[in-house]
Amino acid sequence: MRCLPMVRRDLRRSLQWDGSGVPSTCLPPSRMEMWVISPHRTTRRTLYHREAGSQPPPAHFSHASESFLRRDAYVIPYFRQPSLHLFGPVTVYAFGFLVALAVIAGSKMALARCERKKLDPDRCAELIFFTLAAGFLAAHLVSVVAYFPGQLKEDPLLLLKFWEGISSFGGIAGGVLGVWLFFRFRAPDLDARGRWEYLDVIAFVFPFAWTVGRLACTVAHDHPGALTTFPLAVSLKTPEAREYIIAVFREAGRLADLPGPDVLARLAFHDLGWYEFLYTLLGIVPVFLLLDRRPRTPGFYVIAFLLLYAPARFCLDFLRIADVRYGGLTPAQYAGIAVFAAALYALRALRGNASPG
Repeated sequence: MRCLPMVRRDLRRSLQWDGSGVPSTCLPPSRMEMWVISPHRTTRRTLYHREAGSQPPPAHFSHASESFLRRDAYVIPYFRQPSLHLFGPVTVYAFGFLVALAVIAGSKMALARCERKKLDPDRCAELIFFTLAAGFLAAHLVSVVAYFPGQLKEDPLLLLKFWEGISSFGGIAGGVLGVWLFFRFRAPDLDARGRWEYLDVIAFVFPFAWTVGRLACTVAHDHPGALTTFPLAVSLKTPEAREYIIAVFREAGRLADLPGPDVLARLAFHDLGWYEFLYTLLGIVPVFLLLDRRPRTPGFYVIAFLLLYAPARFCLDFLRIADVRYGGLTPAQYAGIAVFAAALYALRALRGNASPG
């Protein structure tokens, strides 16, 4: 059985031994005899080297490995997405409820900030509409075309099922398109500074709404990552959790990468929606609140969010297991590179009083 790279790294520290000095988990029989424990490292972080022959592990290794695999006591428990059945075929899921809450709360916060900045609230409301409409539309189209091309070939009508699948960077790209359309056709009279002022209103409140949106992803577990023993990962201790991750690996065509049931039950999986929720709530939001203590140049928060978000998302995507990759990177990683470069260009353009529209 072949192991995922991250799982293999963890399991090398926690393999069970059969008394002969040969690890008996994960590696195929033809390679088992090639792995021996290093006599120089005897903690639960023991390294393994490929050498000829083998030697018995230290007497206390079994306790160290058991302690390592028992770290599931410290990870986040798995739970199914909450839902509320109303009547007939109508069921409200936590994901949809939280996304709607993010849209409503973000819109109200933007309108309130618009009034506080002495901007036209009607114009701001129209800008929000253009941004959201184009953002959600593009989020779905990018998700289907970039991440599920195989399913799209089998079912072209998937393009019309807007409630199935959304892409974060697709939403951001669509939002930018909506902003351009608004300034081009609905507010052509605004100068460069005026456009940046309206954009900054939306950009400042966006992390607050994004936090709620990522909480929706968290409760739905719709961004699963590689297996791990990271303390903030989601535990696979329960049968429901293992059933879920097995289904994820099966759909990704990587079922053979999973370890045996006993080891799997003592591991966890990276939940990338959960990580983004934490990063936005504990990182970006406090930074924005701190920066808002004094006036900023219009356009500051647009650039600040992109510069803070893109690198984090780029790194997190290396943990994904089901996303299609092109040249070793996910579509979101390529988008992250483009967004980061665009933010740097916008920073330079802003200093030169260039227009964002």
